[in-house]
Amino acid sequence: MQNPLTNIGYHSINCHGKLVDLTFPKIMGILNLTPDSFSDGGKFNNEKAALLHAEEMIRDGAAIIDIGAQSTRPNSEFLTAQQEIERIGKVISLIKKEFPETLISLDTFHADVVKFGNDEGIDIVNDISGGYYDPKMFETVGENGLPYILMHVNPTYESMHEKIIEEDILINVNRYFSEKVLELQAFGVKDIILDPGCGFGKTVEQNHQLLDELEFIGFGKFPLLVGISRKSFIYKPLGKSPLEINEETQKLHLKSLQKGAKILRVHDVKETVKVLNEFNV
Repeated sequence: MQNPLTNIGYHSINCHGKLVDLTFPKIMGILNLTPDSFSDGGKFNNEKAALLHAEEMIRDGAAIIDIGAQSTRPNSEFLTAQQEIERIGKVISLIKKEFPETLISLDTFHADVVKFGNDEGIDIVNDISGGYYDPKMFETVGENGLPYILMHVNPTYESMHEKIIEEDILINVNRYFSEKVLELQAFGVKDIILDPGCGFGKTVEQNHQLLDELEFIGFGKFPLLVGISRKSFIYKPLGKSPLEINEETQKLHLKSLQKGAKILRVHDVKETVKVLNEFNV
């Protein structure tokens, strides 16, 4: 059941002039074009396989497809912007052509990849680096008028997964968002979605605290995205693999929705739709 206290604020994003209402939460399906992602690397890194998987996720209920060419798991290969662009190829435009009503999010921390993606038809930028890894990112997003997913992360690529935050994680996350939102707005970015960055440089306890206190992130001013699908802070303490924690993940998805999440970034679209339907009753 919905908690009315976490659904007071009306949230929407403007995607190329189309107003996307987030009153009812949306599911973002993950499309990894990587050969080395931790749970599905190499399965969809050609155009035909990628298109088929996108079609399956859309059919199952995904409103957004998040396309990423660079793995961000620990010790993953770092790709240049040009390598990312080559790996993406025509996947964005192919999906847009087949499914014009589906929103396309581009998961990248390179400004040049955003420029490429904008030409191919993306609707949203999903930058796990918070603009830290490319000084041109905020400017590029603003120039292209794209909604931007701002994720909480450590300040360098090398420290991305280091657990170095000692103060209260909610205070740390909110200070970070306050500073970064002002930066983004100075570059003309109008539509901002906040992602607390579960699984990135946080202890198991810190990840769960963020989910427990989700309604306080950003003080309700911005829509929230939660991305916990197949994350190690769930499966490692249980002694399970990333593919064995669907039940536990869906319970956390329901909690996130009850505490105000507007977008769930997931691998298992069909299972998450069941939770969303339960929440929307």
